[in-house]
Amino acid sequence: MNYFFRPAVVLTAGVVLVCAGQVWGQGTKTGAAADYPNKPVRWVVPFPPGASNDIIARLIGQKLADAWGQQFVVDNRPGAGGSLGADTVAKATPDGYTLLLANPGPNINNPLMRKDTPYQVGDFTPVVFIGYAPLIIVANPKFSPNSAKELVDYAKANPGKVNWGSSGNGSSLHIGLALFQAATGVSVVHVPYKGAAPALTDVVGGQINLMYTTTVSGEAHIKSGRVKVLGNAGTKRQAVLPNVPTLAEQGIRNAEAIVWFGAAAPAKTLRAIIDKLNREVNKALELPDVKTRLGQLGLEVAGGSPEDFDKFMKKEAERLSGLIKTGAVKPE
Repeated sequence: MNYFFRPAVVLTAGVVLVCAGQVWGQGTKTGAAADYPNKPVRWVVPFPPGASNDIIARLIGQKLADAWGQQFVVDNRPGAGGSLGADTVAKATPDGYTLLLANPGPNINNPLMRKDTPYQVGDFTPVVFIGYAPLIIVANPKFSPNSAKELVDYAKANPGKVNWGSSGNGSSLHIGLALFQAATGVSVVHVPYKGAAPALTDVVGGQINLMYTTTVSGEAHIKSGRVKVLGNAGTKRQAVLPNVPTLAEQGIRNAEAIVWFGAAAPAKTLRAIIDKLNREVNKALELPDVKTRLGQLGLEVAGGSPEDFDKFMKKEAERLSGLIKTGAVKPE
């Protein structure tokens, strides 16, 4: 599904870049970047419309279109856990006119976890780290533990009897679970679903006990009391959930788990174009209305240089590689 974004008053939606990868090897010519963009830019979002990826993309894309007076096209290409859309960008001409909205799944987890992924982590050029949201543990209200600490005690007393859902093998929610188990030593039954929505539905219905999700995905169920929140896997409490303690506050260390968003282009994209994109997205992230909306989504704004984003992703890839080596998660 394609969405067209035009500047100023005719623009009704926006876009986000996101990415993955390693340090670029692009050339140094700047001529091609002098009038960039001088034609429509294609933004590939490797997930369906309506989720947090889409919300963030439209918000940032609105500002980019306004700033550049150029049309943007959001191309939603879901499939294979985000790999379908990511592969489209990996194989695109590296001219700055095909960009990627991505997160850990398509950009790090899939290349490291799935042998059939048709691209590698290094097939993208990092542009900018937009932000991240901590994962939160949500449980059915009838599940007896009321905190992450109580969950650990309960799971240790009942090994193999706790059913923990995720959005699929190798997904960010699955990796978060693996980190939680490695940090606590608990044994739970992982129940992978084809997406977070059906897993959350089964938590509400009591078919499974709990799962990791994000505030934006679980907000309606949290407010209605259909699920309860046991803990926050971020480094600090969220403003939208101020009464929910972090895992570290509950004595659980080294289990931090987040979902992040950033911007990427195909490998070998000119550095001058990358810099231009980086500057404009950073400007957008400083706008009050953007900060307010991202805060409502429970998103911590990041920003920074392409190198900052590259370093962050490399650490994320190293952490996942460590989990694979120890057998905490197994590649497919």
